[in-house]
Amino acid sequence: MNKLRWIIFGVICAGMLGGLVFLANKDKKDVSQLDPSKIVASTDTEIGDHVYGNKNSQVVLFEYGDFQCPSCASAFPQIKTIKEKYKSQIAFVYRNFLLTSIHPNALSAATSAEAAGLQGKFWEMHDALYLNQTSWSNASTSDRNTIFAEYAKTTGINLDQYNNDLMSKKVVDKIARDRALAKKLDLTSTPSMLVNNQKMSDEVISNLVSGDGSKLTAEIDKALKAVGVEPPQSE
Repeated sequence: MNKLRWIIFGVICAGMLGGLVFLANKDKKDVSQLDPSKIVASTDTEIGDHVYGNKNSQVVLFEYGDFQCPSCASAFPQIKTIKEKYKSQIAFVYRNFLLTSIHPNALSAATSAEAAGLQGKFWEMHDALYLNQTSWSNASTSDRNTIFAEYAKTTGINLDQYNNDLMSKKVVDKIARDRALAKKLDLTSTPSMLVNNQKMSDEVISNLVSGDGSKLTAEIDKALKAVGVEPPQSE
């Protein structure tokens, strides 16, 4: 068995073990001292929020997503466009809110993204998972993990380290914390979006999922103006 196959075998085992640990602890993460509208910083023992754009902005756009959620994948192109348009003016934070009862591959996808993130490649894996969702959404356990390992390989990360990180306490705790913050906000569906502490309406989300980000950009523009920042001009 060649090295990549050994790594993939290890990924499958790690994914199974990590899944059991997550399911046992998913509702036990204490976030009582955390403000969901604030960016969570990294520590020596915990993964912080993944932030794209201006980390010092007074306006933060939060997405609570599930990599296997079809609506999240539909919203992804518009969200990516918005991230790029406002990257010098807002911070964008992605948090995992996994609906594992209906999305059996979501946890494995999330652990793959978080493990890649420990080597600085979270956004690359995030994008690959959403862009190729139909390729793995209905895949078997072995097939999906083979696919995820291939995505990881294309990012240039160390696959041995990636394999080890899949079942690490840091990764399990990060996903559990994201879920606990979603529960603290009484979120029930994905994608859920917030601009600072303001939850976006169903109308805004439906608009986004349909391929039109105009209602979300209007909310972002309003938040920027409220803190004295002029929004970027529309192209």
